[in-house]
Amino acid sequence: MAVQTVPTKGNLMNAKKSLALAKNGYELLDRKRNILIREMMTLIDHANAIQEKIDGAYADAYIALQTANITNGFCEEISNAIPVENGLKLDSRSVMGVEIPILTMAEGEKHDYLHYGTRTTNSAIDKAVILFNQVKELTVDLAEIENSVYRLADAIKKTQKRANALKNIMIPRFEETVKFITDALDEKDREEFSRLKVIKRKKLRESEQG
Repeated sequence: MAVQTVPTKGNLMNAKKSLALAKNGYELLDRKRNILIREMMTLIDHANAIQEKIDGAYADAYIALQTANITNGFCEEISNAIPVENGLKLDSRSVMGVEIPILTMAEGEKHDYLHYGTRTTNSAIDKAVILFNQVKELTVDLAEIENSVYRLADAIKKTQKRANALKNIMIPRFEETVKFITDALDEKDREEFSRLKVIKRKKLRESEQG
């Protein structure tokens, strides 16, 4: 329902300006939503590919760990020599105003450096460590992507809500207001035109009689 504003030319100009801004805002939000959706779909495809790699990497790593336990004995003491991961760095990039996380590992943490002695271990231990390092790197990549997808999905939902509000509420309201004022001004112009015609005919008759 149109807001019953006073039908003046000034209010008509303001209503048209508001309508134009609302339409422009909707177009920008629609463009933003499409860009975010494309970005999210790309990340989802990437996440699916990494998930497949992780599934295979975990399977290989646990088989290697089983082999290490069998050939070298239970590896608890050796595992205690492996340092806790603390080389992750968090940065971010912006996609249409949405902050997307970037997770990176310190270069030193990516190297297959052995933190245990080799005199009492065998190559099965080395293989297990290398494979679990690969799992760690893939897990970091997947965590970054999954968090990015979550943030993009949340931003898409909010953008869609704002776009719908403009499309279904604000734009129709401004359009109705413009129509209401335009019709009222047109009717006023017609009444004024009719009034002037009456006055003109009256003056014409008076001049003929005079």
